[in-house]
Amino acid sequence: MTDTVNLAEKLGTFSDHWSPRTVAQFNGHDVMVVKVQGEFVWHKHDETDDLFLVLKGLLEIQLRDRIVTLRPGEMFIVPRGVEHCPRALEETHLLLMEPTGTPNTGDAKTAAPRKLA
Repeated sequence: MTDTVNLAEKLGTFSDHWSPRTVAQFNGHDVMVVKVQGEFVWHKHDETDDLFLVLKGLLEIQLRDRIVTLRPGEMFIVPRGVEHCPRALEETHLLLMEPTGTPNTGDAKTAAPRKLA
């Protein structure tokens, strides 16, 4: 990577929800932006933690025992193996980081394909 990455510009290049776009890579990890709205699916990642950083909007991460609410500038890490279901009542913009190739549903058969922004 030789230039800065403007996250707002990258988010402006697409409108679909729940379809992360890779904006950079480092140490075998993808740095992604995604627009979300509505409810995702209950899932877990057996091999990795799941990091969510809210850039704009409000995200609820439903866990089996509680709901974590994130506002802009707030971050939460779901530990590996913990079932969770992200939900956004309004369009919300997120930054995600995870090992390259990690399926967003925890299962390669149901995961959204990776796209570049």
